[in-house]
Amino acid sequence: MAQDLKEMFAKERKRTLSMKEGHEARFLSKLEKDLPTSTQRKSNQLFWIRVAASVVVALGVTVFFLSREQKELPVTNPVVENETKTPQILSLGDLSPDLKKVENYYLTNINLELSDLEFDSDNKEVLDSYMDRLAELDAEYRLLNKELNEMGPNDQTIGALVKNLQLRLQLLQRLKSKLNQLKSSKNEQESSNMV
Repeated sequence: MAQDLKEMFAKERKRTLSMKEGHEARFLSKLEKDLPTSTQRKSNQLFWIRVAASVVVALGVTVFFLSREQKELPVTNPVVENETKTPQILSLGDLSPDLKKVENYYLTNINLELSDLEFDSDNKEVLDSYMDRLAELDAEYRLLNKELNEMGPNDQTIGALVKNLQLRLQLLQRLKSKLNQLKSSKNEQESSNMV
């Protein structure tokens, strides 16, 4: 009996199995059709990187010109020169290199989240409510910056500024999650209407 099994396996090894003609070509064409090529994925990633970079550059240029306008205050009485200099406006990033990194991190991520949002008529109400809250946080951040300049740097003000940036980023992440939920529920509703 053991001999018979060995012979059966030997015969089976000798037998070659062949696939239908053109099987490999059909398989590869289906694979290429269903899976995007790596160049398509790379170009999609590059597109979003370019969008984010454009937003960062645009914001940088805006901040540069706004800060430049603030520094060039017109002289109200040119005849009498005032000996006192206007104090330099401080921001969180001006206090230390570590705080500058923190501020840049949050501001970059906030801008990235904002650039990722998809605006349409279906989510306008949700977007408006979140944007109103974001505007409130932005106004609060400006007040905290004003406090930082008037009273000088202290732990409470610095902590409040960082917390404000964190809240804005968390708010945008919750908004993005909410929009994804709305989009998926809309898609589910459309698919159930089709059936």
